[in-house]
Amino acid sequence: RVLDGAVGIFCAVGGVEPQSETVWRQADRYNVPRVAFVNKMDRVGANFAGVVDQIRNKLGANPVPVQIPLGSEEEFSGVIDLVRLKVYSYKEETLGAEYHEEEIPDAYRAEVDEYRERLFETVAETSEELLETYLAEGTLSEEQINAGLRAGTVGGLLVPVLCGSAFKNKGVQPLLDAVVDFL
Repeated sequence: RVLDGAVGIFCAVGGVEPQSETVWRQADRYNVPRVAFVNKMDRVGANFAGVVDQIRNKLGANPVPVQIPLGSEEEFSGVIDLVRLKVYSYKEETLGAEYHEEEIPDAYRAEVDEYRERLFETVAETSEELLETYLAEGTLSEEQINAGLRAGTVGGLLVPVLCGSAFKNKGVQPLLDAVVDFL
């Protein structure tokens, strides 16, 4: 065993492919904690939710989206961080090297609330303390969410899922942060 952690990269169009399954099973055998990245969100046919379902059904993992895409295919312009409740919009002219934070558009509010509720529920299950806090208050702080995600990831209970377009450098910075925070 030489790995402390791994990043599983899945195509937003192709989803979980046979070679990904093979590598995933190997990581299962050696208890390697993982973070998943749904790449190519800017391609025609990109389906973030479909890939998350494939990770659950084909790989038997417990995927937890910590981001959702802001648009898809040619409309993909950034990611919505479900922990910090911020949008990261990337500038096309700098190939994603520069981005700025924005508030979540109203059109995405219902979807964000739904994904965030699932995030709370999954993170709360990682410890008794978080579960008690969640049941009492109905919410968790950013620090509690990150601590629960880290504990769940390292313990093999869940897999944080992020998204982006690596070719255009969209979503890569939050992915690197996730490696530091969760692995």
